[in-house]
Amino acid sequence: MNFITAPSIDKVDICCGLAWGDEAKGKVVSNLSETGEYDFVCRWAGGNNAGHTIYINEKKYKTHLIPTGVFHNIQSIIGPDCVIHPPSFFAEIDYLRENGFDTRCVKISPKAHVVQHFHISEDKEKYKHQGTTSNGIAPCYGDKFARKGIRAGECPDLVDYMWDERLWGNVLCEGAQGFWLDINYGNYPYVTSSTTLPYGACCLGFPPQKIRRIYGATKMYDTRSGTDPEFPESLFDDSELMRLVELGEEIGTTTGRKRKTNWINIDKLIYAINVSGTTELIISKVDVIERLGIFKGYHHDTLVNFDSIENMKDYIKSTIYTNCHLVNDIIFSGSVDSIFKK
Repeated sequence: MNFITAPSIDKVDICCGLAWGDEAKGKVVSNLSETGEYDFVCRWAGGNNAGHTIYINEKKYKTHLIPTGVFHNIQSIIGPDCVIHPPSFFAEIDYLRENGFDTRCVKISPKAHVVQHFHISEDKEKYKHQGTTSNGIAPCYGDKFARKGIRAGECPDLVDYMWDERLWGNVLCEGAQGFWLDINYGNYPYVTSSTTLPYGACCLGFPPQKIRRIYGATKMYDTRSGTDPEFPESLFDDSELMRLVELGEEIGTTTGRKRKTNWINIDKLIYAINVSGTTELIISKVDVIERLGIFKGYHHDTLVNFDSIENMKDYIKSTIYTNCHLVNDIIFSGSVDSIFKK
């Protein structure tokens, strides 16, 4: 890296999840990428244990590691706190090429760590009871912090995708998973192995003073893939919630597992907004709740019933603005492909 001639970064926007993942972050980042405002879209943490579902011209695409900027031909960086499983990475590259996308814009930080076959074996043997995706993520991060891992810069197979570690202009950072899966803030040990909060994005090489907006993404109801005592198996016995699973097509992009579903927890949402520093809140899948015709949410540890979608939205809006003073705007989205469609 040439520290002397590195170009300057103008501003950084960050999109993070405020729940347990699956909050339509991919849609948010794709919509922001379409504006033509950004020179880079960067992923800062996690591996192919995450997933985005993107709609481009009404066609659905799925990715797991490669940032959403690739769909808009923007430099798409897999950052230093990410972990890379080369066979999965190349399978995703092939998938994108087959669908007509130019993958030359995809780059990997030489500091990202490589998931090896024995990491995957260890994950399956030791961590399955914690609800992992069995992709070797935790053992790879374990080796990273034990200082015995292999980095992408040492992997000959990845040499054509090495990033020169330079950023300039306007940068958009794309989060993986969500606030309540964070290694520090989630229901430990039922968490992911990296930080999902926006401050983690600074590992890409910019100071926090460059951050302009933080887009926090969530849904009009809560979902959770994998094991977590806060989402007991008994949720599958609730007929209203199972109808919500059906209407919302709540199947994990990466795991294919049916997601456990519950009514939105406004108390947890407020906390996640305030700790993450969210300035723009996007609440998706309003249309799903509307089709269900049942409007509920937890607030002050009490299940609150609403008689219409509008009353529920007004209640959430008023509560957020009262308790979250950094929030400038709240967008309710009822579209799979756009945060701007109501």
